[in-house]
Amino acid sequence: MAEETSAAEARRRRLRWITLGEALGVAALVVSVLTLWNNYSERRHNEDEKAAQERASSTKARILVLRAEVEKKGDRLALQPTGEQVIQGQTIAFPKALGIDPVDSTDPRIEADWLSDGLRKARRDAGEQERPRGDARLPVAITTRFTVGGDVAEDVTLYDVGYAIEGGFLGGNEVRLRGLSMIGRTTAAAAQKRLDEIWTSRHRKKG
Repeated sequence: MAEETSAAEARRRRLRWITLGEALGVAALVVSVLTLWNNYSERRHNEDEKAAQERASSTKARILVLRAEVEKKGDRLALQPTGEQVIQGQTIAFPKALGIDPVDSTDPRIEADWLSDGLRKARRDAGEQERPRGDARLPVAITTRFTVGGDVAEDVTLYDVGYAIEGGFLGGNEVRLRGLSMIGRTTAAAAQKRLDEIWTSRHRKKG
């Protein structure tokens, strides 16, 4: 009888060890699965974060902002992007009141000669002083074709060209360009209308 009891007790101990071993095995498996999932989730998070950063960087690179450098004592504004874009060509459009056709250029710039006659006439037609006090503003639409990261893109933005009209040689008046400031983004279809609206709001004919 004692031997049977001892054998039964031994079997129960073996069952307990087997059950404990199985439990430890299951726990180890769960830990392993959780570790793998955590590593996968962290890797996916890092990949998603990197992709988001790359998309944001690409979007930012496509946002073109121009800056101007005054050359030849105001006879010309040399235009350059503030970012890493490479300009391939530009079209400068003016308010219809100036009677000037858009100017195409592969050398990014604005020349005073392009707008001088038309600007002076448009000011006279609006009853403006021949010489404005301080610097005045002329709205223009600049369509820029550029490359960034090997891709070709296009930007249409309204800018103000700062200018002054000064006494020139033999008593004439000369337009001197002062700088460039952004007004806002637009589209090719809406640019001319926006230019004319801005010009009209600033130069309503008096009397």
